[in-house]
Amino acid sequence: MKAVLFDGEQVRVVDDLEIRDPGPGEVLVEIAAAGLCHSDLSVVDGTIPFPVPVVLGHEGAGVVAAVGPGVGHVAPGDHVSLSTLANCGACADCDRGRPTMCRRTIGRPGRPFSRAGRPVFQFAANSAFAEQTIVKAVQAVKIPADIPLTSAALIGCGVLTGVGAVLNRARVDRGDTVVVIGTGGIGLNVLQGARIAGASAIVAVDTNPAKEAVARQFGATDFLDSVDGVRGLFPTGADHVFECVGSTALIRAAIELLDRRGQAVLLGMPSPTAQASFLPASLFLDKSVLGCRYGSSRPQHDIALYADLYRQDRLLLDELVTATYPVEDFAKAADDAKHGRVARGVLTF
Repeated sequence: MKAVLFDGEQVRVVDDLEIRDPGPGEVLVEIAAAGLCHSDLSVVDGTIPFPVPVVLGHEGAGVVAAVGPGVGHVAPGDHVSLSTLANCGACADCDRGRPTMCRRTIGRPGRPFSRAGRPVFQFAANSAFAEQTIVKAVQAVKIPADIPLTSAALIGCGVLTGVGAVLNRARVDRGDTVVVIGTGGIGLNVLQGARIAGASAIVAVDTNPAKEAVARQFGATDFLDSVDGVRGLFPTGADHVFECVGSTALIRAAIELLDRRGQAVLLGMPSPTAQASFLPASLFLDKSVLGCRYGSSRPQHDIALYADLYRQDRLLLDELVTATYPVEDFAKAADDAKHGRVARGVLTF
């Protein structure tokens, strides 16, 4: 079968990948569409260290092809959106409703694929850039069949991360003020998360003025091309500032833009060795700096919620899909994503 494979030196679209049958508690999914996220590109450029060879992709949707023993919540023919959380469901963190903190799965990549008789790693417990993939049952969330799979694919990463950061981690309240630095795929979902939460003012910041129209479409009430203009809108600072770029300078700026009791939420992915600096005294007025993994999400709950909000016309999904590409055009999709030409490009199979 076809897949996008990174061997440590180059990315190739191969057509001879093999996959094993699903085991107990596993689901085999025929991938229909998969979003290209910057995290996939970060594996290629080394920002995210990962063993190779590996099948890339982690934001996908498709149709269940087969289930292993013990799987009852989905069946062959069901449409599913996939999460990357292969959490165990039994540890203390899972039991407390914190599956993103499950210690039994992080850093333990599986190898359900093989090529020429050699095992191939799975990225983010998902590997959606393949015609088929195997996930744990908890990762496959049934969605209504009337949601286009090209749109549903984006729920599993960009929407869960961005909207989840607003609703689950920051818990933005009605009337709060919000600044979103960076309006790529994650930033746009932070914007619409803030809109759904009822924020009174939502400022999008991006150096590319061409992004203003789409930022406003997703919920921005104001648009700036630099963080320098934020104080002109919020003289005392903002209640919440989301950094969605991964720049250490912008992390510091996010902290400096907070009002009393404000929260800076870090969503961008800097290098693992990057260090950010700030003035500790700037936090004394009950300000907080929050990390956020995967929108602090509970995928079985949140994906179903976001699918419902989409069907109510309250959550934008179709509008996130800037372009679709057959999997064979991965190189063009990656180049478009790298140069900011798309909010989200989606590979189709």
